[in-house]
Amino acid sequence: MNTSDMKELFLEVLTKAKGKYGFILKHFCIMSNHIHLLIEPVGDTDLSRLMQWILSVFAARFNRFFGLNGHVWYDRFKSKIIESLVQFLKTFQYISDNPVKAGLCTNIRDYEFCGLRFIKQRNLGLIESPDNLLKLFFPEFGPLLISIN
Repeated sequence: MNTSDMKELFLEVLTKAKGKYGFILKHFCIMSNHIHLLIEPVGDTDLSRLMQWILSVFAARFNRFFGLNGHVWYDRFKSKIIESLVQFLKTFQYISDNPVKAGLCTNIRDYEFCGLRFIKQRNLGLIESPDNLLKLFFPEFGPLLISIN
């Protein structure tokens, strides 16, 4: 299993979680040694329970493949509540910049394991389509569609 296979495995687990739990995935980036998820829990979904499920199922599958046990990622997940539009935009940009800063690509839209590429390719089963506000700040999503009555 190479790093691309590992990232594909994580995407499979994330997709399975989407069917099991209520959440909106606004953006993500899967790196070799960590992940970034911009998630909005929906309904009575508990973020800690959701993340525990995702990480434990991924670890079980990963470890079964390699004959290992224990955590795959470095540490327990960390979460931060986003309380403003500015904070949301900075977080979105931080997630987008991660593979570029790591030297994995020169343009985030070229990185296979990130939300922007999924959005650009209209692969919207896992990630949500950007709303007009997000399109305003990130024009690479495409033109704004505004209806004036």
